[in-house]
Amino acid sequence: MVDLSNKVCMVTGATSGIGLVAAKALAEMGAELFLVCRNRDRGERTVADIVDHTGNDRVTLLLCDLSSLTEVRDIAQSFLNYKRPLHALLNNAGVFNFNREITVGNHEEMFAVNHLAHFLLTNLLLDRIMASTPARIVNVASEAHWFCKGMNFEDLTFKERFKALKVYGHSKLANILFTRELAKRMEGSGVTVNAVHPGGFGIRTGLGSQNGGKAKILSLLLKAFLNSPEEGARTSIYACTSPELDGVTGRYLKKCREKQPKPWAKDDVAAQRLWEVSAKLTDLPVS
Repeated sequence: MVDLSNKVCMVTGATSGIGLVAAKALAEMGAELFLVCRNRDRGERTVADIVDHTGNDRVTLLLCDLSSLTEVRDIAQSFLNYKRPLHALLNNAGVFNFNREITVGNHEEMFAVNHLAHFLLTNLLLDRIMASTPARIVNVASEAHWFCKGMNFEDLTFKERFKALKVYGHSKLANILFTRELAKRMEGSGVTVNAVHPGGFGIRTGLGSQNGGKAKILSLLLKAFLNSPEEGARTSIYACTSPELDGVTGRYLKKCREKQPKPWAKDDVAAQRLWEVSAKLTDLPVS
């Protein structure tokens, strides 16, 4: 087991599924944890569960609804106020909607939560991460990026032709392109950036549970084909901790091995354009 007793890690979406399993694993390795969660009750139960399970009481809860970029800014500043280093950032949280949902910031919700929130959070914490090197950023993507053939720059809110799986895949494509561009920008800094696919057909998590009865029926139908959260978290944990990945950056990992994503997820022109568009949408400097 890797010793993380002198390391600080942040995990988004840590109250269930892959995020919870990964957070417990990092705590077992001795890491100090900051957990980004939306619901206070679930977040506090998660903290208590991790402490009881691992004996590691260095766990701090940061409350944030990632669909609100204002709240993302708030929790980034809250973390910075602790004046702690940050050695590993696991951008894990995600949302899946059957219907088109628009956030208070007028963004399509899957794109906002799955990509824009993590783009903003990462950038707001980047100076601290760079000051903590060697450090790692891990973005949980998905082979759902197969469902689209490129970024829909002309209609990022999918006002036209909204299809749930395609739009979800679009947000996962954004995760991979963001990883590629950030890895390029971080080259030589001591910060590595990798994207992971949890593996298999999918993972039995709470993703999409807010969709009600339809989600429950779909979950039951697919249960036999889905991996457990424990199986799904392995690659995230590996990407955050394995010595084998020291200095390895800009990769897409599946089952703890490098895998080639689809060609449109290796489009560096699109990756740079996505960075510029995302910076504008999150009110960050475009550079």
